[in-house]
Amino acid sequence: MTSAAASPQGPARASRPAPLANVKATREDWLGLAESVLARDGVAAVTVLDLSERLGVSRSSFYWYFRNRGDLLKALLERWESLNTRSIVGQSGAPAGSVNEAICNVFRCWVDPELFSPRLDFAVREWARRSRTVRLALDRSDGERVSAIQAMFIRHGYGRDDALVRARVLYYTQIGYYALDIDEPMEARLKLAPLYLETFSGVAPREEEFAPFRAHAQSLAGPPNLARTGDDR
Repeated sequence: MTSAAASPQGPARASRPAPLANVKATREDWLGLAESVLARDGVAAVTVLDLSERLGVSRSSFYWYFRNRGDLLKALLERWESLNTRSIVGQSGAPAGSVNEAICNVFRCWVDPELFSPRLDFAVREWARRSRTVRLALDRSDGERVSAIQAMFIRHGYGRDDALVRARVLYYTQIGYYALDIDEPMEARLKLAPLYLETFSGVAPREEEFAPFRAHAQSLAGPPNLARTGDDR
């Protein structure tokens, strides 16, 4: 597959309202399960037949919500951007009294699966190897993420080039951490986090700057759900 739009066409029913009766799966059900399959097994595993079997509905019901598989994949790409990219952009722009507090806001993406899904991100990166459309979306998203973090540093007094390098180091370090599939307990991550903060900002963090992030990370039960949606149907 070379692009999300290259999938075979199906019945064009996207503009029709969903039936009011005998519907066992909503559009969100299809999307949620498709996201889980994409994150766990890759884009090739996201098929209408497989999803319909997992949901226990007929394939024809799929076309009440999507024109074809390509339409579903387009919606999945938008869903990924709205979760992972928008979260990083939003956290980078969140109010902060110091640069270390600002970085801690971004750090929340790395520990909270409701903000960022590493497994979904890497499923999209793998998908981008086969699709120019997805490659362009990924490049755009990476650029938006780095630009948002750069803007965060600039707001806290760093020069533009200095802010860009720090943004790249912060972002690329975390993406590399995921790429290496490092299995590190939260306790160990939190122990090192103040040193990472000082590395990224050049300023040793004060306890009051770091404490809210530490409390938030510790409040999350167990390790992050990397797929975000743990549906194994």
